[in-house]
Amino acid sequence: MRKGSLFVITAPSGAGKTSLINALLEDDPRLKLSVSYTTRAPRPGERDGREYHFVDEPTFLAMRSRGEFLENAEVHGYRYGTSKRVINEALGRGEDLVLEIDWQGARQVRALYPDCVGIFILPPSVAELERRMRARGQDSEQVIRRRLENARDELTHAGEFKYAIINKDFNTAKDELAEIIRKERTKPHGAHHR
Repeated sequence: MRKGSLFVITAPSGAGKTSLINALLEDDPRLKLSVSYTTRAPRPGERDGREYHFVDEPTFLAMRSRGEFLENAEVHGYRYGTSKRVINEALGRGEDLVLEIDWQGARQVRALYPDCVGIFILPPSVAELERRMRARGQDSEQVIRRRLENARDELTHAGEFKYAIINKDFNTAKDELAEIIRKERTKPHGAHHR
């Protein structure tokens, strides 16, 4: 049986990563989203077990101390982690998985799964990133400033990824992302665990 492929997609907040991934998942039924754990509260419209598994801080820390996470990181004051068991079971069933994680988590995953495919989504500019954050209307001025500061740092890590896509035009970026997935699936590898 074919081993599944692992696609690690990273971007600064506001670059359009979640929208691109959702469109990709809608168009490609063979692709599944790995649902991470987080300590942040659900945003409007989010549902536990769909976008994230929402847990409190003590639960997250207990899971981490038991070694249940493949990767985990603190981002914007919240904790995020990916379940080892869920990833290994899905890949073993031949499923192709998307991990939507930050650059720190991506680095941890690449160390364990050297055949994973890293894709970094870039905004056309930091000014456009700021415009998108403000247009979302969900963050305070203080949060926007912190996210922009973090984004400048995150952008310096784009070179660590096999692919980079500039999300200037949504449909073009979505097509580029789908083409990368298609191309990588035809290669004779799976996400081999070290």
